[in-house]
Amino acid sequence: MIFREATRQDLPAVLALLADEDSVVDPARVVIGAAHERAFAAIEADPRNEMLVLTDGAGEAGGAGSAGSAGGVVLGCLQLTYVPGLGQNGQERALVEAVRVRADRRGAGLGAELMRLAIERARGRGCGLVQLTSNKRRTAAHRFYERLGFARSHEGFKLHLEP
Repeated sequence: MIFREATRQDLPAVLALLADEDSVVDPARVVIGAAHERAFAAIEADPRNEMLVLTDGAGEAGGAGSAGSAGGVVLGCLQLTYVPGLGQNGQERALVEAVRVRADRRGAGLGAELMRLAIERARGRGCGLVQLTSNKRRTAAHRFYERLGFARSHEGFKLHLEP
């Protein structure tokens, strides 16, 4: 397995993971819009943001889920955002979002490895806290995060803004 920053070449595979968490979506069928391109470019350019992938490391071009020669089939992804703040003695906190593992590869510990590597990355950067939110309907994900040591410490609120 290889854990690395996503490249533009990985974008179809990442969007396929985000499209449907209950089945495997062929990255070749993913429509990449201008908004996706802008968002990925912004993440890539921002030193406080990282889109990370876990790949099989095969490095083979082609095939479903392939990231091409950059490092094999994308099996999982997540986004880390480093948030500066005055709390936690001025330490940054790492916000984890968009955690996904391919539906056909779940149950083998890939999600736990993906999160372990992300936590180590945050620790290495000097973060004092790793936080995430999860949809209330994703009860299996909640059990997963609790097994990793995350505690339900806050209630989250969101306000969707109309364009």
